[in-house]
Amino acid sequence: MNRRLILLLLVVVIAPVGHLKADSALEQAQARLRAAVDEVLGLARKATDRPTLMRQIGPVLSKHISFEVMTRRAIGPGWRQFNAADQKRAVGLFTTLVIRSYGGKFTLGVQPEVRYGAAVAAAAGRVDISTTTTYQGSRYNVVYRMEETEGWRTTDVVIEGVSMVANYRSQLDPVFKRGGVAAVLSSLEQSAAKSE
Repeated sequence: MNRRLILLLLVVVIAPVGHLKADSALEQAQARLRAAVDEVLGLARKATDRPTLMRQIGPVLSKHISFEVMTRRAIGPGWRQFNAADQKRAVGLFTTLVIRSYGGKFTLGVQPEVRYGAAVAAAAGRVDISTTTTYQGSRYNVVYRMEETEGWRTTDVVIEGVSMVANYRSQLDPVFKRGGVAAVLSSLEQSAAKSE
């Protein structure tokens, strides 16, 4: 057999395998997102009061969202100046802030309708899933950015073209430049307390 024929056979045999792996990753990411949304909406549907919902929603979101990745990216380059204890504290505060902000948006007894679009491989190990959410008469385009970090987990949410991570980064970066690690931790602490 000549070399061209061998190369052609390799392309024909290997290419579909790569395509199958990509399709499988897209399906896994989308299944994980659907499971997360269903779980959160199930809690919201059953909740009888806001404090109960907030207590229950935290562990579910922590299971499906990589708050460590989100916090690191929201803080930006300054993250490298945080020691391990400061990083842990920042992740905890950021997690509390996001969970309280997210949970506070629910109206008990009112269920949003979520329609899923296509999952797209945005980069190696990253999938973007477009959704349309209809809630209390308004429609929102929401893209969930998911990465393979201990299974597929959400690392950013883009609502109507605005990235949650980029939004927090635009707030935290100037705080870091003015006051360093202590100022960022103080800002996160205040924001988390206000979101109660």
